[in-house]
Amino acid sequence: MKIRLHQFLSKTGEFASKSDVKQAIWNGNITVNGSVVKDIAFQFNPSKKKVEYNGNELSLPITDFYFLLNKPKGYICSRINSHERELEKISVYELFREKVDAKVFESLITVGRLDEDTTGFLLVTTDGKLVHSITEPKKNIKKTYRVETESAISEQDIRSIRQGMEVSVVEFGVSELFSTRPAQIELEHDKCAILTIDEGKKRQIRRMFKSLDNHVTELHRLSTEKMILSDYNLKPGEFCQVSRSEINVALFS
Repeated sequence: MKIRLHQFLSKTGEFASKSDVKQAIWNGNITVNGSVVKDIAFQFNPSKKKVEYNGNELSLPITDFYFLLNKPKGYICSRINSHERELEKISVYELFREKVDAKVFESLITVGRLDEDTTGFLLVTTDGKLVHSITEPKKNIKKTYRVETESAISEQDIRSIRQGMEVSVVEFGVSELFSTRPAQIELEHDKCAILTIDEGKKRQIRRMFKSLDNHVTELHRLSTEKMILSDYNLKPGEFCQVSRSEINVALFS
């Protein structure tokens, strides 16, 4: 699709004002496919022609991208720092390296986090506004998990989870106490449940079961609201591109 030269230059973020854009064109500092263009109304297709300003190529800002990843076990949902690199941690972002444009890769952020040993549904995007809209606690976005445990899940455990429960944990010498909201839970068998929560405190599900004197052995996120991982036929470590409208319909309608 064609765009006027002055409109293209204004959108690149290279110029402080429209007058700076016009002055650069009139001064002959702008070339399109190697030819100087001094007409601010010149129309061209930016996907087919290269624009340079004083020899430096210009481009339009990246459109936001949205991906659904089937997160494998053993990956963390953050960029690797030096300490984590020494521990040979692996980031989910490495699954995208060389498979998406470099600018997209550098802009990727996860929509919330799954801990290193948790697998399954994970949205990854360049759209920070979407991340906020989904992770904002007041939105109460529902996430559904398959939870496998070391010991049988009792009827009392189920009642506690459905009613909301007090979670008390001590980690690294620090005690933490919080109350969970009522959650949905159904047993697949005595050591496996389908659990839906509408909040996302750090390692919440593992901590809930620890407070019930049980241990989570496997944790897999199946879906977020009406967006279901199994509908996309993704193997662990695979991802696919999805649309913002697709996410909006599934999560917010």
